[in-house]
Amino acid sequence: MSRPGEAMRVIVGNGSMAARAEAEGVARRSYGKLVAYLAARSGDVAAAEDALSEAFAAALADWTAKGCPQNPEAWLLTVARRKLIDAGRRQRTGDLASGQLRIAAEELEAAEDEEIPDRRLALMFACADPRIESSVRAPLMLQAVLGLDAAAIASVFLVSPAAMGKRLVRAKAAIKEAGIPFAPPGRDELHGRLEAVLDAIYAAFAEGWTQQLGTDALRGDLAGEAIFLTRLVVALLPDEPEALGLLALMLHIEARRAARRSADGDYVPLAEQNPAHWDAGMIDEAEAALRRASTLHAIGRYQLEAALQSAHVHRCRTGRDNWRDVLRLYDAILVLTGSPVAAVNRALAIAELQGADAGLEAMPEASPENRLNEYQPYWAALAELLARQGAAEEARHAYDIATGLSSDPAIRRFLLKRREALRV
Repeated sequence: MSRPGEAMRVIVGNGSMAARAEAEGVARRSYGKLVAYLAARSGDVAAAEDALSEAFAAALADWTAKGCPQNPEAWLLTVARRKLIDAGRRQRTGDLASGQLRIAAEELEAAEDEEIPDRRLALMFACADPRIESSVRAPLMLQAVLGLDAAAIASVFLVSPAAMGKRLVRAKAAIKEAGIPFAPPGRDELHGRLEAVLDAIYAAFAEGWTQQLGTDALRGDLAGEAIFLTRLVVALLPDEPEALGLLALMLHIEARRAARRSADGDYVPLAEQNPAHWDAGMIDEAEAALRRASTLHAIGRYQLEAALQSAHVHRCRTGRDNWRDVLRLYDAILVLTGSPVAAVNRALAIAELQGADAGLEAMPEASPENRLNEYQPYWAALAELLARQGAAEEARHAYDIATGLSSDPAIRRFLLKRREALRV
């Protein structure tokens, strides 16, 4: 059967324009919600995905001939339930227990205008169960809850699509075989799984944020979906500071979306953005979430990252130098996480305070172990510091690598302009 991303690309690539547009809209809004609901009833994520893929395929034929139903989400759920029942009857020895088949059959009697409960958060915590291999928990959530295919997820986690696909298949089989419940665990377990859930959400947000403009429309609102999921976590755990920190972090970043491209589509770095183009309401909400987190007296990575974004906003809005505060925050993040990415950003902050030489001295070396040799912003940062130092030839080399690693035409143009501006 097609995996989520493949199925949705088929949906939007076939059928009448009206049916295609409606199916695309439902896929954007409700794919994860429908998978979560079906998986909760069947206990099988892969079967839920397959049933929903078949339902989308049926929708193209039916909606093209008869027009879109009044409640397309409920229509898809009804068809997908039938597909699950049919699959269970074909595999009487195992995949769907008779009790689950009976429940699913009874649900088919429900009216198509029923309200479908949102169980995405329960599915996320199921994916974060300790019985699931830790390295695949976040990718599994990205696919099951947000509908990304293995190739897109592999690009986030820097592995091959084939390897990622195999990991995801094994993880779904593990959920089924272990009988992991699709419901939020007890509060004690809930906190233990929170880090994996937040990491998965942030990975999804990052994928949506870095998406090129005008490409892959089905992933266009991935950043907004990630913010929505974080709001669900905050609602479930209102006193969890890291959930609030992640919400603040993403809101701060998302608030600048409109300013990161010029009217001509060129990339605009933070230092050159016009703060008047930022979403002030979103920034206010981010600041409120960060203040709320600070009252809970448990500092974590996402709160520190959000505080960094807050500091950048303050500097850009007021013009007041606060690089010492920024450096202290990077120091704290580096101690907490040991992240080579944090080390790169810390080196840039040092350069603002002490000059390019000091920044270059603090810059970590790229290696296969830390994977900075594959990290485009590392080479862009290195090129910038080398250019400030006057090492034009070395800077050109770094810009060439950064350009080659970027898939975004706007960022490539930006880097090429910086390269061309170097003195001969």
